[in-house]
Amino acid sequence: MADLDSLVDDLRGEGNDLDALVAELTPEQWAASTPAAGWTIAHQIAHLSWTDHVAERTTSAAAGDSAAEADFAVVLQGAWENPTGFVDDAAEGESRNPELLNDWRTRRRAMTDALTQVPSGTKITWFGPPMSAASMATARLMETWAHGQDVADALGVTRAATDRIRGVAHIGVRTRDFAYAVNQQTAPAEPFRIELTAPSGELWTWGPEDAAQRVSGPALDFCLLVTQRAHRDNLDIHAEGSDAAHWLTIAQAFAGLPGAGRDRA
Repeated sequence: MADLDSLVDDLRGEGNDLDALVAELTPEQWAASTPAAGWTIAHQIAHLSWTDHVAERTTSAAAGDSAAEADFAVVLQGAWENPTGFVDDAAEGESRNPELLNDWRTRRRAMTDALTQVPSGTKITWFGPPMSAASMATARLMETWAHGQDVADALGVTRAATDRIRGVAHIGVRTRDFAYAVNQQTAPAEPFRIELTAPSGELWTWGPEDAAQRVSGPALDFCLLVTQRAHRDNLDIHAEGSDAAHWLTIAQAFAGLPGAGRDRA
């Protein structure tokens, strides 16, 4: 993967592109439904705003800010007390904020700035296992891109794909075994070979060249698949081997319970 500075630049770019998509929306458009059941465009941005803020707090804590550490501890306690509802509750509350867009801008800027201040080798506490600053930046990139896709779908807009999605693809590959675990299945012991064509035309690869189980196709389609933003049958993703084919039916780059996915177009 890229170095931290490059990942943070990609995260900033993804946030800026989504900002441009919503900056001039009317109140009616903010209230438009997205493919996520019960979530409007406002909910999507509210979720990003809240999560970016929480990510900034725990990232600042990793850099030595004791007040930020205390703030994140409160959030973490709330998550333990309401594990299946705290994300939706936060999105609902933030969606009513009349300063939602401005607050999201402030929070995501603070988050990206904080990521650059984490000492090398330091792990950041999160809702799951602790992670490096690079992993946090990649995770926030994935979420920003995925929820941005929900917004674009609600608006009927086709976004131009960029090579920033490499981070999304990387998480999709790295979470292979998690997808099996969250579906209460045993992951195959052998690694898969993943070959994806980037928007720029570059070939991105993961895994051994001689792997029997293989996945290939456009990186954009793979990212839509692993974030469950499109149905498998509507994507140009190819599998060789029964294990690889099965993985594509459960692939999930995001944390939490198995997603419902999208209907076939």
